[in-house]
Amino acid sequence: MKILKLLNSNYLSIILIVIFTFVAKAEEEPIDIWNVGNENIEKTQTDINQNNNNQTFEEDIKESNIYNMQSKKTVDSVKVESSLSSKEISIIGLYDPEDFGLKIDMWSNSNGDQLKYLFSNLSKINLSKDASDLMNIALLTNSYYPNNNFTESEFLKIKSDWLIKNKNRDLIEEYLIKNQILDLHPKLSRYLVDQYLSESNIEKACSLFLQNTKIINDEYLSKFNLYCLINEGRTEEAQLIFDLKKELGFNDEYFEKKINYLLGFNDEPDNAILETSILDFHLAHRTNPNFIFEPEKNTNPLIWKYLSSSNLLFNIEEIDVLDIDKISLIEKATNDKNYSEQDLFSLYKRFQFNINQLLNAIESHKSLSNIEARALIYQRILLESDVSKKLELIKLLKNLFVKDNYADAFDEELKNFLKAIETDQVPSNFSTFYFDNLEKENKKINNIKFNKDILHQSKLVNYFNGDFAKTKIEKDLNNYLKKIKKDKKYIISKKDIILIESIKSDGIEISKKYEDLYEINNSEIPTDIQVMINNKEIGSSLLRIIEVIGQDDLEALDEDTLFFIISALNQLDIDYIRNKILLKVLPLKV
Repeated sequence: MKILKLLNSNYLSIILIVIFTFVAKAEEEPIDIWNVGNENIEKTQTDINQNNNNQTFEEDIKESNIYNMQSKKTVDSVKVESSLSSKEISIIGLYDPEDFGLKIDMWSNSNGDQLKYLFSNLSKINLSKDASDLMNIALLTNSYYPNNNFTESEFLKIKSDWLIKNKNRDLIEEYLIKNQILDLHPKLSRYLVDQYLSESNIEKACSLFLQNTKIINDEYLSKFNLYCLINEGRTEEAQLIFDLKKELGFNDEYFEKKINYLLGFNDEPDNAILETSILDFHLAHRTNPNFIFEPEKNTNPLIWKYLSSSNLLFNIEEIDVLDIDKISLIEKATNDKNYSEQDLFSLYKRFQFNINQLLNAIESHKSLSNIEARALIYQRILLESDVSKKLELIKLLKNLFVKDNYADAFDEELKNFLKAIETDQVPSNFSTFYFDNLEKENKKINNIKFNKDILHQSKLVNYFNGDFAKTKIEKDLNNYLKKIKKDKKYIISKKDIILIESIKSDGIEISKKYEDLYEINNSEIPTDIQVMINNKEIGSSLLRIIEVIGQDDLEALDEDTLFFIISALNQLDIDYIRNKILLKVLPLKV
């Protein structure tokens, strides 16, 4: 049966090669037609010289033929061209520029060297959610790539690196599939499929290839695609593709043995295990019914994750507490979230200490190994009832984990300990530690409470929701300013000025008699940002704003910073982003 399959695959390979040769020849026809068109044009030109009476008619034919053939050539080039110079590839994104008040040429005026500097700075910052949302808009809005000292491949790499850093899988998948660019972004595509595979989520990893309609040239992705076909039960299709790959020079003995086993050509499993990639490792597991693997500290984190999700890690109950090396591995795995903290601390409970060590744990732990010291302190915490002493022990245990770079191994259990302590019982010398480490519920603040006595908290804020007609907002704002001018005690805040200036930038007029209510310092916008705005460098300006926000939430920014950010957006006429920011920072929320 195996020979028959191989013969069939060889015949099919020959047939496919013949078909591809025929198709390739057919694909050359537009070029031949173009050449024939040129010959016809030359012939037509000769006929024109011989017969002036037919000149107009011949020129019409020539123009029509050239137009039709050029259109055909353009369509064909779009279909087959895969280089970065392709116009189809020049615009890759998810969002319509108009949806965010941006433009398709938002990067056109940007200086490449300056962009590289900005992107380099941003890559070193752990951006807040607000800044990350703006970064997604900046990089994923459909636009032409920067062309001043900046190549498209560099821009695509920037997008890829950012998406990997941001770790938003849904966004990555949408970006790759909507644009059909799995092969154009091999690093990003591999990151996504490896993440899913490391969680043993084969279906999700393979769904990317099932949604893909473009040819995949990248070797790793093509191997993954082939494996997915087998996993889907499309073995004949997989075998044909695999045969063609080998005809074209593909050579990977390890992969071939695994695939032949999955295709049923080999009855005996191949026990070889490679850790070079998560795909190689998964194939080793998939093709060996008796698969056993013990990770080490330097084992790839993805493999650790795969072992954890596939229930292939050590059984805690079977681990000897004297096996310090293995326990150290488990501590690292817990820190990396591949073992549960519950498993680690249940292991700590099995350590044997004498009563003297337990009673004097704070001193006794110093003479023990790091692992034993942590186990001792943990057991002492469980026995302690005095809140002050308990907090002292909890803080000590946290420091012992931090000392060995395992801070995240004592995270959930730490919070459980702290939650069991009432806030009013916490001594002042432990209050900072207590509140810094206690998990606070993140309550969504959605309800806006209007305050008619403060301009930027009044119902005028609804203008940025699009809830005011121009005539109404103009009337209501002037009435409010009239009220402020009469009230000698009212002091106009920076946020009030932000609201007024934003409304004015949209063309809403206020009476001249209210212009003296406040003054604006035009130098508040950083010089480099103002230069970018003057040069209409929209993309660069947006990146600088993101850099200014940095790790902070918008609500945490001081009023001066908010003022120049909004002033910059007003000048750039990016109303959508400006409005979103204003609705977040101006109203009083409860």
